[in-house]
Amino acid sequence: MLARKSIIPEEYVLARIAAENLRKPRIRDRPRKARFIAKNGACNLAHKNIREQGRFLQDIFTTLVDLKWRHTLVIFTMSFLCSWLLFAMMWWLVAFAHGDMDPSTESTTNSTKWTPCVTCVRSFTSAFLFSIEVQVTIGFGGRMMTEECPLAITVLILQNIVGLIINAVMLGCIFMKTAQAHRRAETLIFSRQAVIAVRNGKLCFMFRVGDLRKSMIISASVRIQVVRKTTTPEGEVIPIHQVDIPVDNPIESNNIFLVAPLIICHVIDKRSPLYDISAADLVLQDLELIVILEGVVETTGITTQARTSYIAEEILWGHRFVPIVTEEEGVYAVDYSKFGNTVKVAAPRCSARELDEKPSILIQTLQKSELSHQNSLRKRNSMRRNNSIRRSNSMRRTNPSLIVPKVQFITPEGSQSASET
Repeated sequence: MLARKSIIPEEYVLARIAAENLRKPRIRDRPRKARFIAKNGACNLAHKNIREQGRFLQDIFTTLVDLKWRHTLVIFTMSFLCSWLLFAMMWWLVAFAHGDMDPSTESTTNSTKWTPCVTCVRSFTSAFLFSIEVQVTIGFGGRMMTEECPLAITVLILQNIVGLIINAVMLGCIFMKTAQAHRRAETLIFSRQAVIAVRNGKLCFMFRVGDLRKSMIISASVRIQVVRKTTTPEGEVIPIHQVDIPVDNPIESNNIFLVAPLIICHVIDKRSPLYDISAADLVLQDLELIVILEGVVETTGITTQARTSYIAEEILWGHRFVPIVTEEEGVYAVDYSKFGNTVKVAAPRCSARELDEKPSILIQTLQKSELSHQNSLRKRNSMRRNNSIRRSNSMRRTNPSLIVPKVQFITPEGSQSASET
């Protein structure tokens, strides 16, 4: 280390370290805020420190439906096994109390008129098989009830009632899990990105929604909420402040006819939380727009709900969705490969408030876009013209048959003149 310090001056080392730091600047990204609603509609919320866990057992059916499939199947299997084992123990006790388990009764059965409570029940295994036969109503015929024991008849009635209750609860739970409303929401899709563009002279927030199934959603409605962290004038911090924003719909209600993909539009006016946000401010905003689509499934009649959200990074300013519905041979065709495609359009970069105060900004923006469009067309036409001239010249050079020969004209005085055409 001493030799290196003597060979390389300290000033050179410091200058080199400074140059390396300049080449690799350190960029500190803004910490990304957690989403309240994921793109697939799942709520990004964790419940902690719940002390009253018994409330979930009071609503046991909903708790069973909300469980995962592996837990539901385990509970389904264990409920039947436990009931069979419980009543097998009861049948074994009935047979043991009546003396059916005594080996001496087998010899006296043929000589006297001794009748057991349940025939052919000599062990716990046979009692377990008889319990399954009673609850599942199989009835193989080897084991059967007699009128000797009233207690056995009571156990038979009790087991039938308990078996019916278990069948009703577990089968209903499995049916509800297979026909849950959020399963239908898997075929309701939203565009990955939202756009802000000018529509009818107003800045509008737009996104696209569609249904992949032919079975329609009846009475479908769309709601939009803005979730952001706010602070009240009193100093109270509200981490999840929800604000409803209206949806532009020509019908008085928010119901939509979702037969084909639609572009849902929100006009950014004085009532909108986006009224004071410009294109430059949008990147710095810590907000999330939640979209909720509700409706009734036509085939099952169950109410379903599909959700998604858009953060500031997923909102494109000055873009518009491309049309995807075309008429082909008398049928309206939807091209879902272009569902989320957008194109750039002319849009002012100012906020909606500034646009309302100075309407000339919109006119100037449209004029500039028209001039740029005309200039691009002129450049394109000139490039095409130049390319055609170059192509014709190259063809003349390469093909000698296209070269026009020289023609000589003789005047009356005998002089010759050459002209080239």
